[in-house]
Amino acid sequence: MSGYGIEDVPTVTLDQNQIQNLASQDENQSILMAEAVIQVSETDQVVGPVSKLDAHYGAGSLHRAFSVLLFNSNNELLLQRRSMDKVTFPGVWANSCCSHPLHSAEELNEEQAMGVKHAAVRKLEQELGIDPASISMDEFVFMTKMRYSARMNHEWIEREIDHILVIQADVEVNPNSNEVSEVMWVNQEQLEMMLLEERDGDEAIAPWFRCIATRVMTEDWWAAIGNKEQLHDLSDEIIHDMGDVTHMLPGVIGADLITSIKEVKPFVEQRIEASLRASRHPRLADAMMHLIEGGGKRMRATLPWLVAKAVGDTHSGLLDIGAAIETVHNFTLVHDDIMDDDEIRRGRNAVHIEYDMPTAINAGDAMLAIAFERLVQAENLDPHDVAPLVNRIAWMVRRVSEGQQLDIEFEERLNVSEEDYLEMIEGKTAVMFLTCAEIGARVSGADSEVIELMAQWGLALGLCFQLMDDLIDVLSDSETLGKPAGSDIAQGKRTLMVIHALQQPDSEAKTTLLNVLGKGEDVHTDDLKAGLEALEDLGSIAYARAKAEAYHAEAHECLNRLEDGPAMVALRELTDFQLARIH
Repeated sequence: MSGYGIEDVPTVTLDQNQIQNLASQDENQSILMAEAVIQVSETDQVVGPVSKLDAHYGAGSLHRAFSVLLFNSNNELLLQRRSMDKVTFPGVWANSCCSHPLHSAEELNEEQAMGVKHAAVRKLEQELGIDPASISMDEFVFMTKMRYSARMNHEWIEREIDHILVIQADVEVNPNSNEVSEVMWVNQEQLEMMLLEERDGDEAIAPWFRCIATRVMTEDWWAAIGNKEQLHDLSDEIIHDMGDVTHMLPGVIGADLITSIKEVKPFVEQRIEASLRASRHPRLADAMMHLIEGGGKRMRATLPWLVAKAVGDTHSGLLDIGAAIETVHNFTLVHDDIMDDDEIRRGRNAVHIEYDMPTAINAGDAMLAIAFERLVQAENLDPHDVAPLVNRIAWMVRRVSEGQQLDIEFEERLNVSEEDYLEMIEGKTAVMFLTCAEIGARVSGADSEVIELMAQWGLALGLCFQLMDDLIDVLSDSETLGKPAGSDIAQGKRTLMVIHALQQPDSEAKTTLLNVLGKGEDVHTDDLKAGLEALEDLGSIAYARAKAEAYHAEAHECLNRLEDGPAMVALRELTDFQLARIH
C-alpha cells in the first residue's frame, strides 16, 4: 500500500442512508469514511472489516486504532489541532497523529506491531506531510494499548482499542489543511499546563489524548524518550481499560437510550453466553440460553454501566456485573413461568415447555450459581469490593424470592391491601432496578449521597416499571405481549388494579370481574375481555396509571438533584420509557 489515494485502500460500499448521514460533511473527509477499518473484540481479536462510518456513527463498533507520540531531539512532543473539516472531533487538540490501520494484509500484521506502524507512517505523511523516508519503521516503539469510548455528540462516537506508539525524530512538518489546522511542539511542563487549563469548544483536548497523557503515559516515559531500550522495558501488552470518557470533552450532547444500550449490549451478551455455554452438558446449556436467545431489552444488564457513565467512571467490570444480574433475572423468569404455568415467554415456548419441567428447574438453579461465578470474576474490581457486591446481589435475590412468595400467596387471598401489593412488587421487581443503579453508582466511585440518590431512582423506576407491566397485561394484545392478554387476571394475580377494583362497592362491573378472576384456563376469551373492560369501568386502570405516574415523577426528581451530563440523557429517557410503553 503505497501512497494514499482512495483507490489504494480497502473500502466498504456505503448505502444511500449512510451517504445521507454524510451529506453535510466535507467531501474529502466523507470519501474517507468508506475506508475499511478493523473491527475487533474487547481483547483486540480481529472480527472483520467495517467501514469507518459504521465504526463511528450511532452506537459505533469497537475497532483498532493507533496514536503516535512523536518527539523531536529536544524531547518536545508534537501536537496537532484537528481540522474543522474532520467528521469526528473537529478542532480539538490531539497527539501527533491518531488514526486507524486498515483491513489490509499489510496493516493487519500483528507481529511486532508492524501493521499499526505501517499505518502510522501512511497517516503521518497524509496528515502532516512527513516524508516516509525521514522515519524508520524500526524507530517506532510500541508501548501499550488502551480501550476506551468517547462520544462527540448524539451521532458520532469513538470506540477504540488504541495502540500507542512512541518515536523520536527530527522531521519537517507540512500539515494537510483538510486534516490538521495547526501544530505545536510542547515539553512536559507545557503539556501539563495545557491539561490543567479549562479548555472548551475548539480549544478542547481530545478525550483519547487526555487519557494517554493523564492515565497511561508516566513520568518514566518522559525520562526514557530518546532511549529505545528503556522505552521497550516500559512497554507492555496490557489493554488498559479506560471505560467511557465522554465526560472529558466539554459540552457533549449524549446519545439516546437505545443507542446507549447498543454500545455495550453485545459485550454483556457475550459474557452471558460464555458463562452459560461453559456447561459440560449441552442440553443444560441450551436450556439456560433459551430465554437469552429469545431477545430482550437488556435494561438490567446495561443499567450498571449507564448509571456509572452518568455519575462517575466506567470500566469493563460493570459489564460483568450487568451480565451477572441479567443472568439472575432470566433465572427468575424460568422459575416464574413454572410457578405461573405460563407456556409462552418472549414469543417462544417457556423453558419448561421447550424442554421439560426438571430440566427447566435445574437450568434456573444453574443460572443462579453461574451469575455469582461471573460476578466474582468481574474485571477491574478492587478485591475488597467483591464481597460487598456478592452480599448485595445475594440480598437482591432474597428480596426477589420474598416478593415472589408474596405473589404466590396473594392468589389464595381475597384481602390484599395496596401496601401488601407495593411490598410484593418492590421485592419481585423494583429491588433489581435499585440494585443495578446502586451498584453502578458505587463502582463508578460516586459519593454516598449520589449512591443513595441512584438507589432511590432505581426503586422508583422499578415500581413504575411493574405498575406499567401490569397495565400492559390488560391493555395490550397477545401478539405484542408474547403471552395471552389478561393472563394475570385469569391467574388471579392481585395487581393494584384488581386490589382497587375489589375495594369498590358491589356493581355489575365488579361481578363481571369476579367471574373471571382466578379462573385460569377455564375462562372464555369473551368473558376475559369483559373482565378487562370491567377494570376500566371501575376506574382501576386509571388509578394504577396515576400511581405509576407518581413514581415516574419521583424518579425524575432524583435525577434532577444530580449534576447534569451527556450520559444523563439515557437515564432520563429510560425513566420516561416506562410510561411511554402504553402511550
